[in-house]
Amino acid sequence: MSTTASDRRSRFVRLAGLCNRHRWRTFLAWLLALVAIQAIAGAVGVKEISSFRLPGTESQRAYDLLAEHFPAAKGDTDQIVYRARSGRLSEGGTRFRIQTSLAQLRRNKDVASVASPFAQGGRLTRDGRIGVATLNYKESTNDIDPDDLKEVQDIAFGARSDAVQVEHGGPGAEVVRFSEGQGPSEGLGIFAAAIVLLFTFGSLVAAGLPLVATLLALGASLGVITLLSHLVDTPDFASQLASLIGLGVGIDYSLFVVTRYRAEVRAGLDRDVAIEKAIDTAGRTVLFAATTVVIALLGLLLLGLSFMHGVALGAATAVLAVMFSALTIIPALIGGSGRFMDGVLLEFDRRGGFRFWGARRRIHIAGQAFRARRAARRERRRAEGAGWERWSRWVQRRPWPAAIGSVVVLLLLTLPALNMRLGSSDAGVDPDGTTPRKAYDLIAEGFGAGTNGSFLLVTELPRKGDKAAARRVEAAVKGVPDFTFVSPPALSPDGKVATITAYPRTGPQDDRTNDTLDRLRDDALPPVERSTGAQVEVGGFTASNEDFSRVVAGKLPLFIGVVVLLSALLLLAVFRSVVIPIKAALMNLLSIGAALGFVTLIFQEGHGAGVLGIGTGPIESFVPVLMFAIVFGLSMDYEVFLISRVHEEWVNTRDASMAVARGLQTTGRVITAAAAIMVVVFGSFALGDDRVIKMFGIGLASAVFFDAVIIRCLLVPAIMELLGRRAWWLPAWLDRRLPRLAIESPEAVPALRD
Repeated sequence: MSTTASDRRSRFVRLAGLCNRHRWRTFLAWLLALVAIQAIAGAVGVKEISSFRLPGTESQRAYDLLAEHFPAAKGDTDQIVYRARSGRLSEGGTRFRIQTSLAQLRRNKDVASVASPFAQGGRLTRDGRIGVATLNYKESTNDIDPDDLKEVQDIAFGARSDAVQVEHGGPGAEVVRFSEGQGPSEGLGIFAAAIVLLFTFGSLVAAGLPLVATLLALGASLGVITLLSHLVDTPDFASQLASLIGLGVGIDYSLFVVTRYRAEVRAGLDRDVAIEKAIDTAGRTVLFAATTVVIALLGLLLLGLSFMHGVALGAATAVLAVMFSALTIIPALIGGSGRFMDGVLLEFDRRGGFRFWGARRRIHIAGQAFRARRAARRERRRAEGAGWERWSRWVQRRPWPAAIGSVVVLLLLTLPALNMRLGSSDAGVDPDGTTPRKAYDLIAEGFGAGTNGSFLLVTELPRKGDKAAARRVEAAVKGVPDFTFVSPPALSPDGKVATITAYPRTGPQDDRTNDTLDRLRDDALPPVERSTGAQVEVGGFTASNEDFSRVVAGKLPLFIGVVVLLSALLLLAVFRSVVIPIKAALMNLLSIGAALGFVTLIFQEGHGAGVLGIGTGPIESFVPVLMFAIVFGLSMDYEVFLISRVHEEWVNTRDASMAVARGLQTTGRVITAAAAIMVVVFGSFALGDDRVIKMFGIGLASAVFFDAVIIRCLLVPAIMELLGRRAWWLPAWLDRRLPRLAIESPEAVPALRD
C-alpha cells in the first residue's frame, strides 16, 4: 500500500508478474496448501466450546462453583418429554415402555444419569398426562459425536406408541437437529453468485475465475479456523460465519481485479501488462478494503469475551485468505486462461432472450451484423453519456432532495432498532414440527412457560453443611411472588455449596422474566446474605443472557470508538481529506442502523418470520456487535471502491462535480454487481435451520442492499455535490505529518498537493 515515486515497478506489479510467469506453480501452491491444511485439520479435529464464559459476572461465578463442588454435573442436560394421548402415563403398558427405554438410556456410554418422571420428586403433571425425564450426559454435547446423540434420541423414541407421544429437548436434541437438517446454504450461495457473475461478465471463463480463487482460499481458511479452535475459544457458528463473509468479500475482491483487467485489455493494453495494471490499481484497492474489514473484525477482541476471539480471528483469517487469493491466484488464472477469458459469451437478443457465442467461431450466421449493431449502440451511448454518469448527473442536479430523501428512508428503517430486545433465543423459536420445539411446548403446557428458563441459585455456605442458611435462602426466594416453584436446597458432596432451582411464571424470552431476575438479585437476596454470611450467585438461562448484555453494553463504546477511529485514520491518510472519513463513518452507521432495524422487524416483531419458518423472540445479544463489525467493514469496502476512483478523477481534473460523475460511471456497474453477489450469497444463508445464521444472512444482505442502492447510488453523489471542493479539504500542517499511503498507482496518478 505504501509506495514511492521512484519505485517504477511497484510491489504489486512485481507480484502480478511473478504469479503470471509462474501461473501453474502459483495455482498448485495454493492447491497443495489447501490439501495440507485440510489434512492436518481433519487429523486434529475441531475443538468447540460448550459454553460461553463471562468472566467477572454473577452467572459465571455460579457455574464455576457448580463445576468445583458438583463435579458430576459437568455434562449437559437433556429432557425426554412424554405426553399420554389419552388417560395417564402410568396406565397400562405406557409406563412399562417408558421405564424400559429409560433403563436402556442409563446403560448408554455417554449418559451419566437419568431421572424418571415416576420417581420421587419426578416431574409429572397433576393429571399424570405429561412427564419429563431428565438426562445428564457425562460430557458436553459438543464433545459427543452427533451419531451417538442420535442413538440416545432413538432409544428415547423407542417408547413412542399410539398411546404416548415422546419428544427430545435440550442441547443434545439441537445437535441432532442441526446434523440432520442443515440446508445447502453455501452451495446455493455459490450457484447464485455464479449466475450474477455470468450476467456481469458475459463469459463463462471470466465468471469462473472469482469462484475458483475464492473457494480455494476459503477452503484453506476453514482449515486454519479448525486449528485456531485449539488455541482460542471458537463457538460452533464461527466456521459458518467465516464462510458467509469469505464468500461474499472474496468473490467481490476477485471481481474487481478481473473487471479492471478486462477494462485495460479493451483499452488496448497487452494482456500481460493488463494483468500487472489490474493488480497495481484494483489490487491496491482490494488490499486497503480488506484491511478495513479486518480492523473492524479484530475490534471484537476489545470486548474481552473469550468466545468472540475465535469468531473474530476466524472471520479475519477468511478475509485475509480471499484477499491474497485475489492478488495471487487471479493473475495466475487470468494468464493461464489466455484468450479463453472471453471464450464463451452470453449475449441478449432483441426479443429479450439470450444466446451463447463462441470466441473464434460464431454459432449464428448473423454474428457479424450483431457485433456491428452492438458497436453502434456503444458509440451512441458514449455520445449521450454512460448510464451511470447520467444517473449521477441527475442526482447532482437535485442534491438536497436526494440527500434528504435517502437519510429519511434510512432513519425510518433504523427506528425499529430502538426497540430491539437483546437476549438468547431458545427452542421456542425453533421451526414448528421439530422435536426440540415440541418438547419445549409440552413442558410449557404441563409445567408453565418459566420451566423452560429456570433460575439456578448456587449458594456458598458460611459453614460446611449449614442447612439452616440454605433453607433461609430458599425462604427468601419463595417470598418473591413471581415464582411458581422453588426446589428444596441440594447440598454438594463436600457440603460447602447448596443449589436451589426456581421456576418463574413467565418464559425465558419474556421481558417480565428479566424483571424477576432484577428483583431477586437486588431486593430478595442481599438481606439474607448479610444475615447468614452466605454468598448467593444466580445463574441459569435468563441470568446468563442478562449478564452477557451488560458486559457487551459496557465495552461497546470502546469497541465502536476504536474501529471507527482506526478506519477514519486510514481513509484520512489515503484520500488526504478530513471530510471523507467523517462522511464515510456517518454513512456506514446509517447502513448498520437500517440493517439492525430490518432484522428487528423480522426476528423480533415477526414481519415475514412465517415465510422463513422461525418463531419470534429477542435478538441474540452478540448479533448487533458482530453485525457492526462486519457491516462497517463491508460498507467501508464500497466507500473505498467508489471514492478511490472519484479521488483519481479529482487529482487529474480538479473538477469536484465531474470527479463524482466519472467515478460513479466507472465503478457503478461493478459495485452493483458486487453488491448483488453479496446479497445472494448472504441471503442464501437464510435458507438454513440455524436462527443465528439466518439472522446474520438477512442482516448482512439487507445492509449491503441499503448501502449499494440508497447510499452509493443516491446519498454519496448528493453529499459530494453539496460539499464540492470542500470534500477534499485538508489542513497543510496535517498534510505534512500524515504518512503517504496510495491506493492509486503512483505511475498513473500524481501525488496530491495543496
